[in-house]
Amino acid sequence: MQSIRIFLFIVISTLGVQAQKPTDIKKLDSALTFLYKINHFNGTVLYAEKGKVIYKKAFGVTDYRTNQPLSTTAAFNLASITKQFICMCIMMLKERGQLQLDDDCKKYIPTLPYDSITIRNLMTHTSGIAEYFEVFQRYKMPLDTLTNEKLITLFATNKPALEFATGTKWNYCNTNYALLVSIIERISKEPIAIFIKKNITVPLSLKNTYVYDVLMPLVPFNHVYGFEETGEKRTLNDLTAFDGVVGDGNIYSSVEDLYKWEQSLYTEKLVKKETLAQAFEPVKLKDGTTYPYGFGWFIEKDKAQQYWHTGGWAGFINLIYRDVKNNRTIILLSSGSNGFGNRVTKNFIQAKPLDIPAGFLIKNIQLIDGTGTSARNAAVRIQGKQILAVGNLQPFDGEEIIDGEGKILAPGFIDSHSHLEGSLSKYPDALAAVNQGITTIVAGQDGDSYAIDSIESDIKKIPCAINLATYTGHATIREAVMGAANLSRPATAAELEKIKIILRSEMQKGSLGLSSGLEYEAGFYSNRNEVIELAKVTAVAKGRYISHIRSEDINLNDAIDEIINIGREAKLPVQISHIKLALKDDWGSAPKLLAALQNARAEGINITADCYPYDFWNSTLRVLFPKKDFTSLEGATYATEHLFDPAGSVMVRFAPDTNYKGKTVAAIATLRNETSAQTLLYLVAAAAAYEKQHPEASDIETIMGKSMLQEDISSFLSWSHTNICSDGANGGHPRGYGSFTKILSHYVKEKKILSWEDAIHKMSALAAEHVGITNRGIIAPGYFADMVLIDPVTIKDNSSIEDPKALSDGILKVWVNGVLVYKDKTTQNKYPGEFIGKEKN
Repeated sequence: MQSIRIFLFIVISTLGVQAQKPTDIKKLDSALTFLYKINHFNGTVLYAEKGKVIYKKAFGVTDYRTNQPLSTTAAFNLASITKQFICMCIMMLKERGQLQLDDDCKKYIPTLPYDSITIRNLMTHTSGIAEYFEVFQRYKMPLDTLTNEKLITLFATNKPALEFATGTKWNYCNTNYALLVSIIERISKEPIAIFIKKNITVPLSLKNTYVYDVLMPLVPFNHVYGFEETGEKRTLNDLTAFDGVVGDGNIYSSVEDLYKWEQSLYTEKLVKKETLAQAFEPVKLKDGTTYPYGFGWFIEKDKAQQYWHTGGWAGFINLIYRDVKNNRTIILLSSGSNGFGNRVTKNFIQAKPLDIPAGFLIKNIQLIDGTGTSARNAAVRIQGKQILAVGNLQPFDGEEIIDGEGKILAPGFIDSHSHLEGSLSKYPDALAAVNQGITTIVAGQDGDSYAIDSIESDIKKIPCAINLATYTGHATIREAVMGAANLSRPATAAELEKIKIILRSEMQKGSLGLSSGLEYEAGFYSNRNEVIELAKVTAVAKGRYISHIRSEDINLNDAIDEIINIGREAKLPVQISHIKLALKDDWGSAPKLLAALQNARAEGINITADCYPYDFWNSTLRVLFPKKDFTSLEGATYATEHLFDPAGSVMVRFAPDTNYKGKTVAAIATLRNETSAQTLLYLVAAAAAYEKQHPEASDIETIMGKSMLQEDISSFLSWSHTNICSDGANGGHPRGYGSFTKILSHYVKEKKILSWEDAIHKMSALAAEHVGITNRGIIAPGYFADMVLIDPVTIKDNSSIEDPKALSDGILKVWVNGVLVYKDKTTQNKYPGEFIGKEKN
């Protein structure tokens, strides 16, 4: 038997070559048959050309509980395909002179609490009315079932505000069509079911088309039940308490009847051609622009006379697509809450490759799913980029199987504070990240960022193995407005307004929020007001604020007060970057700091932190002078006695004298026959002079400063609102290659400070929550397939100061968006990484 992988290759390759031949039905049948065999399609399909049915077929059952076979006369809930029938009813009433499309709806529904909304606004989704689902959920009683008339009362009583001024925008809204049904019923003085039967189904001889809602006592004989396919089992997913409403859904029909309906649109059996033509005209908004939606039909952009609509509700996902220019039609009705069939049929009629994503099953694993719940035996099914099912799954015939051999499968780790982005163009394999299980990095840290347009352009030019999200850097946009030579002061009011404009633009493009590096000179001289005002802009865009706070040592208390105050005044989530106690005098006081943060949280301020598992940091020598007194021996002496350990702090880079690279400050002092304080002054001055002589140079000096206590790190890691980060790049500090595996090896296995479940939660779901990334960080159906397979016995970080790029042990496999990118310490030369924008998850 061929494997699924081989079968997919054959199907997709064939489709890709011949997809421009729309009459070749074999490819469509092969694709749908394959989807049916792997439980990805249960439904019926019909394809016709020039009035002749070329292909129709049923796959599956009408009711999974009885296994009664489907037929092409079976009636499915059309969901939103219902809307085109409702529009036809409105057009009929217009032709009879019983209404006008530009009538105010209050003429027919006087209690509607809005003025100047027309029938046309309802038909074209330009009313601005709120979606009734949310309103009903808010005000319903536990046993309530909503009906069209109850919906009117609900809106009349509670008067939910319009979401936009009527006619100014297009926004799909089911409330519009429920109201249209009430207008039809009030004008015709008969239920919508009777009106449709008399005026549509009987004239067109539609034998399997009818209105059915949850309040009707008898279930029609050919009624299809919706269900959900979880991979383990099927569960009923059919009508709910919303389904006393008709108009946005709850007309049932078969593919055979829908084809008769669609063909009638070439005639005048129902309405005149000039009346019907309006249904296929793009709606015009008040500003003169148009949107490609007519009366219950989407209008295909850049394609002549192609119209379509999908329908999705409960366990039903449907499609009707008309190619009027060529008199071609495809209709698909399905009842398994799976959209693969829709995608295949729409691609088919548009002469595109059918694009069935490859899938596989990972079995025999200990699943730690990222939520913090206990490990469990499970299997995980992947389809394309996403996780399709999790549980006690049985393989499909020929399905590719990956045996996890009892190892841990976890969500791919999310590094909430990374500096790896700058090296991805040169090193797209992102070995620093994937060797420790990281599948997503969050860039734009410490106030320094790249423009989102540039990031997205770079990823398109040179794809990479990992996902990338970003904040917008405070210092970067300050410098863009104020100039590099003018950063030693707060921004003026005029400058601040220009900075806000840049920030708003970046937020609209997908920035996660605002980052700052207030201890660094480019941000240090801003005042609180400047940062708060920018944080407010971020809050309006529903972004977040992350900060390398203004001091991690002598002014720590004030810096903590500042970030709490930013969260309080701007009303947005705030995160402390790489939380630490860098002042020797404060060592051991982590519980006191965490108590202050908990107190802020109790006040309602969403303050969190990330942390890396090392007691030495990586930065510039200049951060060792909190007062920016870079020539002061007193300041240098204070630094050597209180802020770092010269004997344990190593110069990673020093361009003025490369002989000093890899040596501690104390060792350099011995070579120079000086005190460590004197040497510190020399190093800072020499670096400044070198920068002046070589203005094009970067990374002139970097120090790994030892200035933390392991007990404090353990306390910070244990806080329930701390997630894990690396603060690393492609080399230099060993954290760039080893932070996440060090957590698992040292803090989970050896010290047992964290459980496996808690540590993985902090590396995945909690990190995603803290930065505002959705649909990643958990292994569950519908989430992106970013995953890591871990050997809990051999897991170990190997990177060190001496060998910072040493690869970790125990990271067996890493998948990004369903693609294997790393296996057994070897990259796979695959680059499925994506830019993750705040509005693009």
